[in-house]
Amino acid sequence: MIEPPRIVATAPQQVAMVRLSVSWAEMRHAMRPGLSEIAQAIAAQDIPATGPWFNHHVRQPTDSLDFAICVPVASEIRSVGRVEPGLRPAMTVVRTVMQGDYAGLGAAWGALRTWIAAQGHTTRPEFWECYVVGPETSPNPEDWRTELNWPLITG
Repeated sequence: MIEPPRIVATAPQQVAMVRLSVSWAEMRHAMRPGLSEIAQAIAAQDIPATGPWFNHHVRQPTDSLDFAICVPVASEIRSVGRVEPGLRPAMTVVRTVMQGDYAGLGAAWGALRTWIAAQGHTTRPEFWECYVVGPETSPNPEDWRTELNWPLITG
């Protein structure tokens, strides 16, 4: 299901992002256009992506989701259309990797939540999932890898 969680200190990261507030049903249809807009914006500005894309959720999902589709970039971009610059600050996170189809994400986040509680940590409301290997890389869901990151409240 998930790899053993570990605590990681992240570095600040420039991103190009599209913010969304959608229902669960709309999420699937919002992803491709958002990613396409980001790809076009960074290509037009000649700013390379520096890693795989991710969804940065600003709160725990309810019947809707508030998140940003993000692509890490080499330098700050200029806003264009829905695409805007962002900076994910340095922070301490609990990180794990889920292997498999995205249908397993709910259970993977639940397993991570259980581990965090058992360790006595407290998390922030935001979290992100980074799509390290996905359908654009391999048609086989068994090959897919999604990195789960949950920021901790620290000292």
